[in-house]
Amino acid sequence: MEAAGVPNQPTEEAGITDDIIRKLQEKATVLTQERKKRGRTVPEDLMDQESLKGFKTLASHPGLHSASVPGILSLDIHSEDTSKILTGGNDKNATVFNKDTEQIIAVLKGHTKKVTRVIYHPNEDVVITGSPDTTIRVWNVGASNSLSQIIRAHEGPVTGVSLHPTGDYVLSTSVDQNWAFSDIRTGKLLTKVSNQTSNNTLTTGQFHPDGLIFGTGTSDSNVVIWDLKEQSNVATFSGHSGPITAISFSENGYYLATSADDCCVKLWDLRKLKNFKTLVMDDGYEIKDLCFDQSGTYLGVAGTDVRVYMCKQWQELKVFNDHTALATGIRFGKHFQFIAFTSMDRTLKLYGI
Repeated sequence: MEAAGVPNQPTEEAGITDDIIRKLQEKATVLTQERKKRGRTVPEDLMDQESLKGFKTLASHPGLHSASVPGILSLDIHSEDTSKILTGGNDKNATVFNKDTEQIIAVLKGHTKKVTRVIYHPNEDVVITGSPDTTIRVWNVGASNSLSQIIRAHEGPVTGVSLHPTGDYVLSTSVDQNWAFSDIRTGKLLTKVSNQTSNNTLTTGQFHPDGLIFGTGTSDSNVVIWDLKEQSNVATFSGHSGPITAISFSENGYYLATSADDCCVKLWDLRKLKNFKTLVMDDGYEIKDLCFDQSGTYLGVAGTDVRVYMCKQWQELKVFNDHTALATGIRFGKHFQFIAFTSMDRTLKLYGI
């Protein structure tokens, strides 16, 4: 539903203040300490490799988006309440769905073009959506299902959105060659930075788990790592051919997985800043989404089919291929108790034991 009275946000940059930088730094320190405490311990109830091989279809839901404009383009899961699943569609809508009750909780209408990026806030009933209509929208899901902010940070189609670990700021990338950092509470644009490479659109963006750096993909095959505080390019990974289609950081912060229109996934070591493994798919294989599970044990690849790999060994464990069209999104339930995929065939599919 479109909320009344949401103003058009000004495009002037408010700037990243010292207070915001302090907040980002404090959050990163806490997250780094938590990661060190966990060390290499794996959750006791994490799904093991053998159980994964026995995953079967638990449910298939074709009715979340319009049949007349078919295709689900994006997917996310609420990380605390994993019954709540969010999808973005070709029909310009985002849908919030409860997998346990099999009920649609909300249909979020307001974008004027397809919804290509969706984020479920990890600990609030807040949803963020991005679209080629140049806007990022922030929604309160619940009693009102209302639109709370329209962020107008870009002059071209939005190609990527990523929520900062504080839960208060969103990174966005666009065909306009800029990345932007905005406040989801006020809708204000804080800073916008050009990619500095001529005629080079940004295709996706993702925060590192500690939130002080992030990666952007480009249309000319590069993955650029940025320092948020300095707003500067600190590393560039080249080696793909074709536009970058997806990037994903592992939860431990050590690895980055990237894909492009070249039928392969590259793994990068963020400490050594180098490509240490390339997963080569079949000729013509398309990759639309990449996702590490929360423990960093598994990597999921969605595209021509859906594949799950064991991290560190980087071996393929399971292939799911019962979608009738391209898979567009993949997300893991908590401790990999289930896995969700979306597809251009209009379905959300859930798999588990």
